[in-house]
Amino acid sequence: MASEIRRKLFTVSDCYRMSEAGILAPGERVELIRGELLLMSPTGPRHGASVDRGNRGFVRLAGDNAIVRVQGTVELDMFCAPEPDLVLLRPAADFYAKKNPSGRDIFLVVEVADSSLEYDTSVKREIYAILEVPEYWVVDLRNDRLIVYRDPAGDSYRTTHEFGRGQTIAPQLLPECQIEVDVFLP
Repeated sequence: MASEIRRKLFTVSDCYRMSEAGILAPGERVELIRGELLLMSPTGPRHGASVDRGNRGFVRLAGDNAIVRVQGTVELDMFCAPEPDLVLLRPAADFYAKKNPSGRDIFLVVEVADSSLEYDTSVKREIYAILEVPEYWVVDLRNDRLIVYRDPAGDSYRTTHEFGRGQTIAPQLLPECQIEVDVFLP
């Protein structure tokens, strides 16, 4: 007689309850991905610099046209609440104080990848596409490039482009935010 192994999938609500109960420590870096809690790796100095430089650039360029969120939770569905490195969000008068942003609030998600490149370009790309995040960028620190995914279709994106040093790009939904790729590559 074979026994079946079953997994308990967590929801966003479960995670909030675990946090309130002290099961998840304050400041503990976790993401809810497909119902599983994943511990996030510590970031290195180059990763941090890339996020900070991207944040600074987007805040200057977006002005009041978008909210730039840094390593904050977005609730894409009941089983998925990642904490992307950068997110450009639709403006909200309360700056999402009453609820975390959802997929329909997102203009752009940016993940900075060093050791996480394979994960960010496979699992995360698939999740963002399925949940219809309109545009997803991966800063590839190892190869000094920016990978841009646009137009979600099922579990992938219709278009993928790579940009390198010396090039500029703007999010499709925020064309006024023309930013140099070098900003993300310290």
